[in-house]
Amino acid sequence: MTPRWTVVLVDDHAPSRAAVAEAVGAQGGRLLGNGSRAEDALPLLERYRPDVLVCSVGLPDGDGIETARRAMAAGCPVVLLTSHSDPAVSARAIEAGVLGFLVKPLRPEELGPALDVAVSRFREIQTVKRENETLKKSLEGRKLIERAKGVLMQRLGLSEPDAFRKIQKTAMDTRRPMTDVAQALLLTEDIVHSRAGK
Repeated sequence: MTPRWTVVLVDDHAPSRAAVAEAVGAQGGRLLGNGSRAEDALPLLERYRPDVLVCSVGLPDGDGIETARRAMAAGCPVVLLTSHSDPAVSARAIEAGVLGFLVKPLRPEELGPALDVAVSRFREIQTVKRENETLKKSLEGRKLIERAKGVLMQRLGLSEPDAFRKIQKTAMDTRRPMTDVAQALLLTEDIVHSRAGK
């Protein structure tokens, strides 16, 4: 049976670690690995690739919030465990991108919803990032094609539709994307200009 979520846990407090491990199992999740130090987090994430990291704010060898920031950068959502709700800690955690907070001692019924929200929100964020990257590439590609059309219009005296068709036909003939053809054309133009300038 597929677990509700897979979890890596980093907490130096043994009773808290045991409580989280028990709650994860009781709510249909699977604990893949756990550690007690900040330095344990990234190796555990690389080894297990979990859905979510549950990490204590106070760790003996470092800051749980900085650990959370690194985990988020490595592509894993984080829910922080803290023994006191300090506004300064909350502000730093939000700035680090943390997607959930649980206060110790853990109330097991709060764990499930917190992990559900963190995993779901993180997936949404990743989807939006990917969409933004695609849009950015598409926009950059259009700009390249526009510039290449301009070069063809100037060099060969073509109309805009003819310049576009020439790029399109070259792309089809060479089985390459139009952006690659446009880039090659602009590169050639730059080389010609730099030689002419010598």
